Amino acid sequence: MDNMKTGVAGGSFLIKQTDLEDTFFPEDLTEEHKMIQRTAQQFITKEVHPRNKEIEEQQEFDVVVELLKKAGDLGLLAHSIPKKYGGLGLDKISKGIVGEALGNAGGYSVAHSNHTCIATFPITYYGTQAQKEKYLPKLASGEYIGAYCLTEPEAGSDAMAARTTAVLNGAKTHYLLNGTKIYITNAQFSDTFIVYAKVDGEHFTAFVVEKDFPGLSLGPEEKKMGIRGSSTRSVIFEDCEVPVDNVIGEIGKGHIVAFTVLNLGRFNLGSACTGGAKYAFKQTIRHVRERKQFHQTLADFGATKEKIAKMAARLYAAESIQYRTSYLLEESLAGLDQKEDACLVRTGMSEYAMECAICKVYGSETLDYLADEGVQLHGGVGFISEYPIEQIYRDSRINRIFEGTNEVNRLLLTGEFLKKSMKGLLPYEEAVKSAFGQLVKESTNTTEELVEDLRALYLVMAEFARRKYGNDLESQQEVLMKLSDLAIHLYASESVVLRTEKSTQNKALKKQLRDTVLEEAVNQTFLIVRQLEQELLEDEQAIRQQIYASLTSHSFSQSIHRNRNIAETMYEKGEYAG
Repeated sequence: MDNMKTGVAGGSFLIKQTDLEDTFFPEDLTEEHKMIQRTAQQFITKEVHPRNKEIEEQQEFDVVVELLKKAGDLGLLAHSIPKKYGGLGLDKISKGIVGEALGNAGGYSVAHSNHTCIATFPITYYGTQAQKEKYLPKLASGEYIGAYCLTEPEAGSDAMAARTTAVLNGAKTHYLLNGTKIYITNAQFSDTFIVYAKVDGEHFTAFVVEKDFPGLSLGPEEKKMGIRGSSTRSVIFEDCEVPVDNVIGEIGKGHIVAFTVLNLGRFNLGSACTGGAKYAFKQTIRHVRERKQFHQTLADFGATKEKIAKMAARLYAAESIQYRTSYLLEESLAGLDQKEDACLVRTGMSEYAMECAICKVYGSETLDYLADEGVQLHGGVGFISEYPIEQIYRDSRINRIFEGTNEVNRLLLTGEFLKKSMKGLLPYEEAVKSAFGQLVKESTNTTEELVEDLRALYLVMAEFARRKYGNDLESQQEVLMKLSDLAIHLYASESVVLRTEKSTQNKALKKQLRDTVLEEAVNQTFLIVRQLEQELLEDEQAIRQQIYASLTSHSFSQSIHRNRNIAETMYEKGEYAG
């Protein structure tokens, strides 16, 4: 790609090690980054958290709308909109920073994130000049709030099964939309809706629809398990009149808009989940340091320390993944919001689809893990609504469904890798040959060698799956998902190794966090490989032995002592410290 400043192709982490100079982590933040981070953190702490009870109990969502307007005044809705259209034109690193900082406020966080990402990006990247001039300044300021309408009663993960139609009227001035979109975030108070419909029942197309267009109505508010502070309704179109000028992109190319924008939505969700997980961790630290059992605090128990250490290590990995990916996205997307070349935009938006899928999966499962362990460490009070961890637990669950379920994202990950490889976009054959050679090398038991072994395991297993199933591999979902789990552990492991090597801050703590991440990755890889080798390597005894030899060559000493040290550091800080 001409606009990529690095040589890091999407998915290349599965082929070769990334150079240190092509990475970015929290320690690399500029003063401008830190300023936007402080602004977002202060807004959440001073404006949103004090009104959480109101937000949870509201009926008309007036509190969320009021806060969104305040966020607009602070520029927190404008970070990803070009200056030309009233935005701040900040980089994707800043977008991740804001997403993380604002990710710990339940329903408000969902409303904010939805507006600044998938409800705005279709116009930002694919809209006409006129559409950008009309809508982006208002979306940047908060004068307009946006929503994204893709899901239908018969079309969830299979978005192309949508039945909403768009037909030109006799005067050819408007499309008449008919159909229903469900589970639409921000529906109650949105001014613009990004809607996908099939022109003449056939050509999947994106539209900007305003709330006052004739023929648009809303269904009743959904009663939800969590994120109760966000509006979720059906949006109904009955001969809804949409001007022909409100088509986004080309007729029949709406799937390009929908799926490439969702890549950024997945990255954004990963950032929000990481922020939410940090908040859950802070609540848990506070509780275990205060709660006493058997004449000592919960924090003093070894079992608690192990849990706290593993939670912190998981955060270290999630944070490393997010910042690493934010840099890649910035390298591929910089300036594309001002280009009119749809092919160039599509390529840039799609380049890091695999990495964005990992952000979504790893981030959402990190939040779920920390929320669950947080409730466990709270004990009975974790089940009581006056304690924040109860709401965190309820709110966290939706994230594994949002932006494509985690199962769909796992299928996308390895499926996309094999597609790019077979097209020659990644040097697959050369990498597989190297992977087989890696398995027979004598291990040095270094962290770098461990990452290379994890990469080799993924490639070898992927190759045997390809040999066994050929073109039918796409239907072998159980195998694809397990391969993707190997890929996710690889990306997380390499991210923490690179970050630890690069950083000069808190080096001793980072090494401890890194080793706990790697130890868990090896343990999980054992389980995944055990399942895959029985399916793929029935007659490959030598390869089996090489695989297990490579895994057992990596050992981690003094795990209990290391994890206790991590926990003690977190207790001293009173929150996550990486």
